[in-house]
Amino acid sequence: MIDQMRLVAVRAGLLLTSALLWGALSVARLRGPDRERGDVPGWVMITVMTAALVLAILIPFRTAIVAAIQNALDSVTSQ
Repeated sequence: MIDQMRLVAVRAGLLLTSALLWGALSVARLRGPDRERGDVPGWVMITVMTAALVLAILIPFRTAIVAAIQNALDSVTSQ
């Protein structure tokens, strides 16, 4: 059951990444080349892919990450 949930979460992240990337590239093609704009589609792609990677890591390992952070905070704040 948990493996199926992870698979669904990863697929959803990849689908979201693909949709946002396709949209960003479509807008860039409609506007045409403009030297003053910079590399906006490239930065959009990097941002979207980073968000997808964070989700792909966070969703299946959420409990382990929360436990590690809680353990680190407890060790620092303990008296």
